[in-house]
Amino acid sequence: MHQDIQVFNGNQVPGEQEICTTLAVLIDKFLPEAENKIWHRHPVWFLEGNPIVGYSKLKAGIRLMFWSGASFEEEALKPGTGKFKDASILYSSVDQILEKDVERWLEKARNIQWDYKNIYKRKGVLERLK
Repeated sequence: MHQDIQVFNGNQVPGEQEICTTLAVLIDKFLPEAENKIWHRHPVWFLEGNPIVGYSKLKAGIRLMFWSGASFEEEALKPGTGKFKDASILYSSVDQILEKDVERWLEKARNIQWDYKNIYKRKGVLERLK
């Protein structure tokens, strides 16, 4: 895990630290080939430069977001409100994190990708990579 992500996690309040650390460990475990770093002030994992998964702090808890998650057909993941293909789940307690779900979603994230890496070149138009 990138040192900046460890710092991000450490800067959260205790319950949220635990959620962030658990998510980071699971993402690293099930998506070991991904590059990770702080991107737009949040921990994000990339495959070949394309953002795949990340998490951020919201008032209500920690949001785990998948850039292509709306295409996963997973009831627990709520689609974003914009023109993108993102979907997310909000955690307010580490007990809510189910490893099997995260593993399944990360496998889908590896196999179902929209091209966010080149969205600026395409003037906001997303194309499916996988």
